[in-house]
Amino acid sequence: MNKTLKQLHEELKSGAILVEDLVSSYIKVIDEKDKEVHALLGMYSDGLISSQINKAKEMFKSGTDTILTGIPVVLKDNILVKGEHATGASKILENYVATYDATVVKKLKDAGAILIGRANMDEFAMGGSTENSAYGVTKNPHDTTKVSGGSSGGSAAVVAYGGVPVSLGSDTGGSIRQPASFCGVVGLKTTYGNVSRYGVMAMGSSLDQIGPFGNSVGDVEEIYKIISGYDTLDSTSLNEEERKVKNGDFKKVIGVPMDFISRDGIDKEVLNNFSESLEKLKGIGYTIKDISIPNLEKALSVYYVLMPAEVSSNLARYDGIRFGLSNPGDTSIRSYFESRTAGFGSEVRRRILLGTYVLSSGYYDAYYNKANLVRDMLIKEFTKVFNEVDVIATPTSPVPAFTIGEKSQDPLSMYLADIFTVPANIVGVPAISVPSGKTENGLPLGIQFIASLNREDILFTTGRDFEKLY
Repeated sequence: MNKTLKQLHEELKSGAILVEDLVSSYIKVIDEKDKEVHALLGMYSDGLISSQINKAKEMFKSGTDTILTGIPVVLKDNILVKGEHATGASKILENYVATYDATVVKKLKDAGAILIGRANMDEFAMGGSTENSAYGVTKNPHDTTKVSGGSSGGSAAVVAYGGVPVSLGSDTGGSIRQPASFCGVVGLKTTYGNVSRYGVMAMGSSLDQIGPFGNSVGDVEEIYKIISGYDTLDSTSLNEEERKVKNGDFKKVIGVPMDFISRDGIDKEVLNNFSESLEKLKGIGYTIKDISIPNLEKALSVYYVLMPAEVSSNLARYDGIRFGLSNPGDTSIRSYFESRTAGFGSEVRRRILLGTYVLSSGYYDAYYNKANLVRDMLIKEFTKVFNEVDVIATPTSPVPAFTIGEKSQDPLSMYLADIFTVPANIVGVPAISVPSGKTENGLPLGIQFIASLNREDILFTTGRDFEKLY
């Protein structure tokens, strides 16, 4: 069922299909397909779903409906929905029930969307394969021996197999775009501050952003319009003045950092597909320009200093005392250690240790401060490049979806898979992954477009042009 949001909206508005029947049809798909894929950790309560259906019907009656009214949506399990479980795919929050709605949830509810379930993810969004979930791996719907990507693997997979038309994930270093590429759907990482993070479990506070998945660029654009905007509850949210941009002419110039892309370690099929994609873009009037971003190769190193540092700080609250799993010990400090050891998986513990190290006395200046200096350099370099080009293009991932278990014992290899997605988070700019074809074995591939601050509009224009080619 790959109808666009506009098509579904027209059917609902005309009465060709009832809201409850549309919701039931998607839940039926989930019931049939999720046993094998495991994209969801659970469905929301019948009470929530039925109340949302009733509200959607009233909105259609009163003429206050939006394009999302009556549309089933799945949320990554780090986004809070009042009265519903939210675990972050971690044992430490196994029985946690949210006490308030995230801002994006409130906006979706106000738009009349039907929130139906919680998507699987890497624990606390730490990973690139959804193998780090405490509740089992999410498989790729195109080949269930392969990973779905991560950390928002469940959100991507459920859209890919037709369980919902759109979903939400979060992106700290590529966690929306990489699973979108692996699963053959569209995924958007928004400008930092354009979508409120209030009510989302924090991983890396200066990097995290919520964004949508969909089957088309148009669907992703529609949901972005609804969830974006200033929020007084999020101190990092951009106000309306900050969100304003001077819309210059769209010259259809795409910058490609050729020296960065043509390095060793990039899959040949990925490179060939990327080259073919650029040629197709040339064919519809785009200009391809070789660009240089001198410190681009340092972005991954910067990310794996800053992100663990913020992780170690953000996850300190899970102490076995205030909420979540609690394993009593002989002393309060023993209880703290016992609870965190039992509650956190190996990848989360690894990143907490790394982050604590780079923030510790004697290493703070050597690592954390230097990483921030390089981040500032990258911001300046990207700003300069965007004076010359409209968008930057790269493959979304250096490899197609890999086999489950292939990289789980080699964390460094897993981290290197973020090489193309991490820079957008480091500098705060928006980026989108759009399907660009398949490998010989039928695995999806994606192309990534990156735009300057607040220029999601350029991403949508370029993305729509590109998807017409496939």
